[in-house]
Amino acid sequence: MNISFLLVLLLFGAVATYLSGNKWAKTVALGVSLAATVFSFYTLNLHNLGKNPSFIQQWIDYPNVYIALKVDGLSLAMILLSTVLTSLIVYSSFGNKFENSKVFYALIVFMNFAMVGTFLSVDGLVYYIFWELALIPIYFIALLWGNGDAEERKRAIIKFFVFTLAGSLFMLAAFLYLFQKAGSLLLMDLYAIQLTETEQLWVFLGFFLAYAIKIPIFPFHTWQANTYQKAPAVGTMLLSGIMLKMGLYSVIRWQLPLTPLAAKKYMTIFLVMSIIGVVYGSIIALKQRNLKKLLAYSSLAHVGLIAASTYTLSLDGLRGAVLQMIAHGFVVVGLFFAAEVIERRFQTQEIAEMGGIRIQDSKFASMFMIVMLASVALPSTFNFIGEFTALYSLYNVNIWFAVIAGTTIILGAFYMLKMFQQVMLGDTNAKAFTSVTVQEGVVFVSIIAFLLFFGLYPKPINDLITPALQEIVMKINS
Repeated sequence: MNISFLLVLLLFGAVATYLSGNKWAKTVALGVSLAATVFSFYTLNLHNLGKNPSFIQQWIDYPNVYIALKVDGLSLAMILLSTVLTSLIVYSSFGNKFENSKVFYALIVFMNFAMVGTFLSVDGLVYYIFWELALIPIYFIALLWGNGDAEERKRAIIKFFVFTLAGSLFMLAAFLYLFQKAGSLLLMDLYAIQLTETEQLWVFLGFFLAYAIKIPIFPFHTWQANTYQKAPAVGTMLLSGIMLKMGLYSVIRWQLPLTPLAAKKYMTIFLVMSIIGVVYGSIIALKQRNLKKLLAYSSLAHVGLIAASTYTLSLDGLRGAVLQMIAHGFVVVGLFFAAEVIERRFQTQEIAEMGGIRIQDSKFASMFMIVMLASVALPSTFNFIGEFTALYSLYNVNIWFAVIAGTTIILGAFYMLKMFQQVMLGDTNAKAFTSVTVQEGVVFVSIIAFLLFFGLYPKPINDLITPALQEIVMKINS
C-alpha cells in the first residue's frame, strides 16, 4: 500500500469538487473528505500491524530532492486529526449558502491535501512546498467568503498572509543552509549533520520565526484575532483546528531534533515567551465583547501552553503537547461552530446581543456547555489529559513555570463561564433561536463523544504517539 494514494485522492478530489458544479460541490467535498478519513484509519490499522507505509521517489537530480513520505505514530495522529476534522468542518458548513460554492469547497479539500502533505513529508523542500501551499486556499477562503466590512477584512487577511509568508522565508533560508551541509534535504540526512552550537542557533531561529507566527506564540500573534473574526466559520475552524497544528508538529519533527544544542541552551527564553502567551491570551480574552475574538484569544492561551510543553524537550512535554494538540483541535472547532450556530440565528457576534438561548433551546445550551467545560480542562474530558501532562512537564523544569502556566485553567474557567452566562442564560431573547438541526446536532455529538471517550480512555492515542516521540527525544539528547 502506497501512502501517496492519500495525497492523490485529496488532490483529484479537489479537482472533482470544482468540476461537480455549485449544486453538488459540498456533497462531493464531503465524500472526498470521508474517503480520506477512511483511508487514514486503514493506514492506522496497517501501522498497528507493524506496517508503516512510506513512499520515496527522486524528483530532482540537482539539487537532490525526493518526494519522500513517511508514516509513524506522530504523523499518523496529525493526519487523522486533519482528515476527521476536515470532514466535520465540511459537514458543518451545510447550514450556510456560499456563492460560487464549487470554488469554496474545492479550496477546502485542496487545503486538506496540503496539510496532510506537510505532516507526511520527510524531505525539506517538499515539506516547505506543502507548508506554503496550505496558505493559499485559506487566504482566498477568508478573503472572499469572510465576515464584516470588505476593507477591514482585506487588511486583516493580507496581514495574516504577509506575516506567515515572511516567516516561512526564514525557514527556507535555514533549509538552504542545511542543504549546503548535507547535500540532501531528507530528514534522516539532516539529522546526521554535526552542526556547531552557533550554526544550530541560527537554524533554530530560522525555523522558530516560521513556527512562532503560524502557531502563534507571543509576540508574533498580532494577526490572529482579527483573522479569526473576519474569516468565515469554516476558515476559522480550519485555521484554529488544524493549520496551527502544522507549526506545533513541525517544532517536534524538524526544529528540536535538528538543533538540540540551541534548544537546550535557550530553552528558558522560549518557555517564558510561550507562558507569557498563556497569561496574555487569557487576560485579553476577559475583556472581549465579540464572541469569535474571545474564542481566538482563548485559543492563543491554550496553544501557548502547548508550545511551552513542547519546549521542555522531555518525553512528557512532547506527549502532553501532542495530546493537547488533538484535544484542542476538536474543542476549538466545537466552540467556533457554536458561535456560527448562534450567528446563523441572531446575525451577530456581539455577546451583548445574545442571551436567553437556554430557554429557547436547552439541547444546544447543554451541548455548548459540555464543549465549553472541555475547553477549561474539566476532568473526564480529553483536554484535562493533555493539560495535566503539559503542566506536569513544566513542573519538572521549574515549579513556577507550571504555576504561572496553570493560570490558563483558572482564568479560562472564569471567562468561559462568564461568556456562557451572558450568551446562554438570562431572560428570553427578543430574537428567535430555532432548535438545532439534525446536521448541527451530529457535529456537536461527534465532537463531544470524542472528547469524553478519550478523556476517559486516552491509551490508544498515547500508545500511538509515544514510540515516535521517544525516538525524537533520543535524537534531542544524543
